[in-house]
Amino acid sequence: MSIEARLTELGITLPQAAAPVAAYVAAVEANGLLHISGQISLAPDGLMTGRLGEDKALDYGVAAARVCGLNLIAQMKAALGSLDRVERIVKLGAFISSAPGFTDQPKVANGASELMVEVFGEAGKHARSAVGVPVLPLGAVVEIDAIVLVKAQA
Repeated sequence: MSIEARLTELGITLPQAAAPVAAYVAAVEANGLLHISGQISLAPDGLMTGRLGEDKALDYGVAAARVCGLNLIAQMKAALGSLDRVERIVKLGAFISSAPGFTDQPKVANGASELMVEVFGEAGKHARSAVGVPVLPLGAVVEIDAIVLVKAQA
């Protein structure tokens, strides 16, 4: 089954890949790896903002991480032309805007990690880091970047 068919089966519609907002590019493919710049928690109805453990709860963060995951997949499609070129999700780096006492960053990052497995199956299992930070660009609650192994073009 193609990844596009899998997305349809899951009822997932990808957002439009966001354009960079500063002096960087959205993705760089080098030596068989696609490096995707951090994607913030920009949902269809607006930017998900706040700080977990202060003004936002864990479930909000998990939902925001899933939104970041959808944005990452949209960037994969934009960069590669077809999601079927994704051989493996290698690594996700999750940055979570957190109050000092908040320690559930790994649970938040699961919002994106579980999405990758839903969409890509075994190829979606990846290495990961989940880091609490005091603030993210534009007040976003979550930002996630990715490294993806790409299949060679035929």
